[in-house]
Amino acid sequence: MKRALVLLASMGAAAACGGASEKPSATPTKAAAPAKEEGKVTNENGIGTYVSIPWGFSTSSYWLEGPEGLVAIDTQFLPSATEEMIAKAEAMTKKKFVLAIVLHANPDKFNGTATFQKRGVKVVTSQQVKAVLPGIHEKRVRAFYDRYKPDYPRDLPQPEVFGDKTTDLVAGGVKLRLHVMGPGCSEAHVVVERVDDKALFVGDLVANKNHSWLEIGKTDEWLKRIDEMRRLSPSKIHPGRGAAGPASLLDDEEAYLKKVIAIVGAEKPTLPGKDEAIERAEKAIIDAFPSYGFPVFLKIGLPAEWERQAKAGK
Repeated sequence: MKRALVLLASMGAAAACGGASEKPSATPTKAAAPAKEEGKVTNENGIGTYVSIPWGFSTSSYWLEGPEGLVAIDTQFLPSATEEMIAKAEAMTKKKFVLAIVLHANPDKFNGTATFQKRGVKVVTSQQVKAVLPGIHEKRVRAFYDRYKPDYPRDLPQPEVFGDKTTDLVAGGVKLRLHVMGPGCSEAHVVVERVDDKALFVGDLVANKNHSWLEIGKTDEWLKRIDEMRRLSPSKIHPGRGAAGPASLLDDEEAYLKKVIAIVGAEKPTLPGKDEAIERAEKAIIDAFPSYGFPVFLKIGLPAEWERQAKAGK
């Protein structure tokens, strides 16, 4: 766990140095946040996209524009990015946010919760996601707070709970279906469907042209989530990282996960894991997806996938 926390902390330095493709040093050094950079914003077909700078892991958050207001999907990693997203979205649309939804318990999804709440905006998630949020927040504060302070929340974010089952709601005049799903890249997920056109907002269950967050070692469950999302017949996929695209992004993510599983399996994993074998698997995955961003995520994820396969006797 200590090694994992050091690696997590070092990710911020790698990203800040322009290194979506760079690997972290073994001992992270203090790095200042980039000055005068702004996140990228697009707005099309009633869906706005805000992508943070690499210092915030190039995280995508979205807003849905309805006749009565805006709905945010995920709240960003750094509160300063949340502030920027809110300001840009409201200036662009001339409307106010009325709701924000947290899709799963990773800090790039929930860290901006209080920023919305200070403006009187209700922030919601499922009972399952909220249940695992405190433990994740505690670990991430240890990993990230000193590097990013004061631009990182020390207090536990407290979104409200909309329920523990798939739920329909209307916010800002937008009809939404909040699908409650099980483990994947996190222990619990919410996937949001805009009912009118079946656009799907999936968080890090899809990482278009980026390496996936494999930390909890449940790729077998993750593949089930992909099947569940496919059965929803989405018109478009809006991922937590990388560009939005057609429903075939689900096929791409499935192919990626199966390739990772196969590469790790080729090493015939046993416990304890061998660093040199895990590093071979890491290199093979990077070679198989040479254009993918954030290969540093594999530093955290591959040991978990190794352990899963070793315990399963694969």
